[in-house]
Amino acid sequence: MSDVSLSTRLKHAWNAFTSREPPANTMYNTVTSSYNLSHRRSSFANERTIVYSIYNRIAIDVASITIEHVQLDSDSRFKSKLDSGLNSIFNLEANVDQTGRNFVQDIVMSMLDEGVVAVVPIDTEISPNSKDFGAFNILTMRTAKIISWSPEHVRLSVYNDQNGNHQEITMPKSKVAIIENPLYAVMNEPNSTLKRLTRKLSLLDDIDEQSGAGKLDLIIQLPYLIRSEARKAQAEQRRKEIEMQLAGSKYGIAYTDGTEHITQLNRSVENNLMKQIEYLTSMLYGQLGITEEIISGTANEQVMLNYYNRTIEPIISAIADEFKRKFISKKARNEGQSIMFFRDPFRLTTVNSIAEIADKFTRNEVMSSNEVRQAIGMKPVDDPKADQLINSNISQPQQDSYAINQEPDDGLEDDFMMTPISEIME
Repeated sequence: MSDVSLSTRLKHAWNAFTSREPPANTMYNTVTSSYNLSHRRSSFANERTIVYSIYNRIAIDVASITIEHVQLDSDSRFKSKLDSGLNSIFNLEANVDQTGRNFVQDIVMSMLDEGVVAVVPIDTEISPNSKDFGAFNILTMRTAKIISWSPEHVRLSVYNDQNGNHQEITMPKSKVAIIENPLYAVMNEPNSTLKRLTRKLSLLDDIDEQSGAGKLDLIIQLPYLIRSEARKAQAEQRRKEIEMQLAGSKYGIAYTDGTEHITQLNRSVENNLMKQIEYLTSMLYGQLGITEEIISGTANEQVMLNYYNRTIEPIISAIADEFKRKFISKKARNEGQSIMFFRDPFRLTTVNSIAEIADKFTRNEVMSSNEVRQAIGMKPVDDPKADQLINSNISQPQQDSYAINQEPDDGLEDDFMMTPISEIME
């Protein structure tokens, strides 16, 4: 990447919106897609209080984890960060509108909502389809919605910052990161827990809107049979009278005849609905490893660790693996380039606890010093002892201590022992 001259980069500069379309005979699958392509984040109504808070919590926590384009050593350990376009995207600016963290949040929010998200290189120094280079340096990226599928290409809806509109483009699958939600069965399947919860919340919204509009959902049992047209007209007139009373009442009070019986429908429905919502919310929390404490930010270390292991780690791994597969060439991977993520240990535990863990691991020769450094996102040191499972707090035995204190073996003693006694006496 860095050895490509400026003139070459300018000559081969590439933009996703000015690239050529694939052949006209490319066939797309718009019907049998395995993903739900109809759901958009803008479709959320008042269910934001629960569903959107879950999405937002997960997206923020994933974005807080550092993602790096790195160089590995000969033992596949983190050695150093690379000066690359990917690292600039992850840690500084993904495009003119988004910082690196905003970009990762966008990836996660879109993935959770739609079940799958595409990440598209928008500007690169050379064409991703170029055969002159084994890798291409990516300058800007954006998330995209998958519209349709073909065997080798995808049709995408991507925001074009040049004209301010969402634009459909076609890209090879090999040059686009396609990230599926690892929690798809829980969150995106048609009858998943989250979808069922969303439907119940939408129903509750409808009830709230009716209540807000003054609709009480009343049934009035009149003291006569309503079969003839005359009785129907009489009943309709009675209904209007009660409506007028309620509309003209400051406190929403009306009176009825002693022979009339009124039943309000929506109260029992609402109560039953709330129980279902509470049940589904509890079930969803359990399936995602989320608790009320996590949402509110008051969870303890053990709860957060379980949440990171069950929810955050699968998502960040899916992102890192797909970026490594699509945006780092096979040649570069063979040369030790990779995508790694580092969870800040200070978010889960105190400095004293980390120091205690590191001391126990090295003291008991479980991990070397460099392995500990790698685990917390620090590059290894060059000291050979840092790669050895040696407890520095205990004096190591000297292998040659016995030999140092002995006279050199010249073989005379062996010769003496093998000499016959008769020769010795002579």
